[in-house]
This record gives sequence, C-alpha cells and structure tokens, in this order.
Amino acid sequence: MGKVVIIPAYNPDRQLETLVLENWEQDNLVVVVDDGSDVSCSQVFWNVEEKSIVLHHKKNRGKGAAIKTALAYIKEELWHCSVIGIMDADGQHKTADLMRLMEEAASNPDALVIGVRTVDEHMPWKSRMGNKITRSVFHALSGVYVSDTQTGLRAFTPELCRTMLETPGERYEYETNVLMNCAKEQIEIREVPIQTIYHDEKNSCSHFRKVRDSVRIYKNLLKFGLSSFFSFLLDYVLFIALTLLLPKAAWAVTVSNVGARIFSGFYNYRMNCRFVFHKEGSVQTGLQYLVLAVGILALNSLILSGFVLLLRIPAYPAKLLTEGILFLVSWSVQNKLIFQKPSEKRGVRAYEKGSAIADM
Repeated sequence: MGKVVIIPAYNPDRQLETLVLENWEQDNLVVVVDDGSDVSCSQVFWNVEEKSIVLHHKKNRGKGAAIKTALAYIKEELWHCSVIGIMDADGQHKTADLMRLMEEAASNPDALVIGVRTVDEHMPWKSRMGNKITRSVFHALSGVYVSDTQTGLRAFTPELCRTMLETPGERYEYETNVLMNCAKEQIEIREVPIQTIYHDEKNSCSHFRKVRDSVRIYKNLLKFGLSSFFSFLLDYVLFIALTLLLPKAAWAVTVSNVGARIFSGFYNYRMNCRFVFHKEGSVQTGLQYLVLAVGILALNSLILSGFVLLLRIPAYPAKLLTEGILFLVSWSVQNKLIFQKPSEKRGVRAYEKGSAIADM
C-alpha cells in the first residue's frame, strides 16, 4: 500500500465522485468520511463506494472529527501506507496538486506539507482577510511563519499520525491546531504552491460558519484575552487607588505599579490555570509563572517609566499602552512554555470493525 487520501465530506455534490475517480486513477486509496450528511446525499456516497472506503458519522461532528476518524482507520487497517494526503470534497483542490504534496511528504517524512494558495484579488475578500488575520495571529503565538494557515490540502507520512490524532479540535479549528502543535513539537512545515478554485466570489460552497467557526479557531486566544482583560481591570483599579493614596511623586508611580501587579498577577495565574489552559496549578508552573511575572513586571515598570518620564505621557494612558505591548509576550510564554501540555492521547473513537461505520 502506497498513498492514502482522506476526503472529509459533509453534504457533498457530484464533485466528490470526480475527486474519487481522479485519485483512483492515480492509484491512491481513498478514505471518504461522510460527516453526518443529509439523506439526500446518500446516492453520492453509494456511487463512490466502488472506488473508495466510505466511513460514516451518524451525525455531523465537524471536519476535524472526520479527519481523526479516517486517521484512526488508517492507523488500524492501513498502517503500512507510505504517505497520507487530505483534500476537501468541494472541488477547490486539484488532484494533481495533492500528488505534488504527497511526493514532497514522501521525500520529507518528518515534515507536514501544506498546499499554499495565492492570496490575491482572485481569492474572495473574506477569505483574504481571514487568512491575513489568522496568519498574523499564528505567527505572533507560535513564532513560525506560515503563508496559508487555512489551507485544507495537506500531506504527511504515517510518522505524524500520532500528532494528528492527539491534536484537539473537532471542527475547523482543528486545522489551525495541527499547525500550532507542529510548531510546538518543532515539526517542519513545508509549503507547496497550489491552485485553488472558487465557485463564486462568496465561496458559497464552503461549510465554514464565519462567526461560530472563527470563535472556535481563536477561542484559546479569546479566553486568554478575557482573562488578561479582567486581570488588567483589577490591576488598573488598584494602580489608580494606590496613586491616589501615595504622594504625588515619580517614585509613587513605580510603587503603585508593582503593588497592583502583585495582586493582579496572582489572580491572572489562577484564571489561566482553570479557564484558559485547563491545567492544575503546581509548584513548577507556579515558579515558572513567578519568573515570567517578575520579568513582565520589570519590563512593565521600565516601559511605563519611559512613557511617563521620557515621553511625558500621563500615567493612566501610559499604563494602557504598556499593558497592550506586553499582552502577546505574556501569552506566548505561557502558551508555549509554562502551560504546554505533554503529549496525551485524546479520545478518538474508532470505526466499527467490519462495517466501516464510525458511530460518533
């Protein structure tokens, strides 16, 4: 067994049949995952069964869950394959491009290979904007630059199956989480230019739910932002209270900043443990957070003093500017170092043997 192609499909049209046929002609074994599609799509899945393996979810669970179902099947039944590719069912990816990605993955077995679309005026503006935002956020959080974080065309060898299966996420956030996990585990991300077809300017064939799925993609950053925001409010209120109580002198600004930071820092640590990174507090994480807090406090005081003493910015707006500058620094250190979870196998319920149906 050589090449295996995963195609997650939710309410597909006849384009799925074309993709399966093209891959079959390339001697690729295709694993199609019906992600709880409507009964009206049954004929499409029946038509592709002759040239592919079709797995079924009883209800829609999301693209990430569908990919994991296929990977669990491959790990159990097709473990001797040499390379795995993933493509969308809506016809936005060329089979010829996927073949180039799989060739690249076969030559670089320790890397994740992604198909990079050309971001220009031909791409729908919403996709361009979403890609730009996600690319910038991903780079800020991971330190790794990826040209197209939202591409669904990917290839890798079975050596990376564990990473793919352990990556959290059930829907569209899964693809971004895979890239983040690769960055954390220092897995090389290789890029191959591809052609992408859009059926219309609004990309109406996509099942991406703009608000709900965007929240899923950015939810960890959003939770961290809320935690930091409430910690900032506590810090800011205490800062104002202390500056009002202490004498009107330059040193009072620094003392007020340090005092407020001590209380808000403890609150922020507990919030991040419980709600953001879902990791129990421990002596190790506590000490690491303390080191970070001292470092952030030193930078905070230095930047704040520079704004107040050198640039003559009033204390209250200077405090706002300082906190904004240090926000991403704090997130990156906590996400990548302090609260990084060790590799843990997450529950991926396998298909039913002998039936090729995943009851998930």
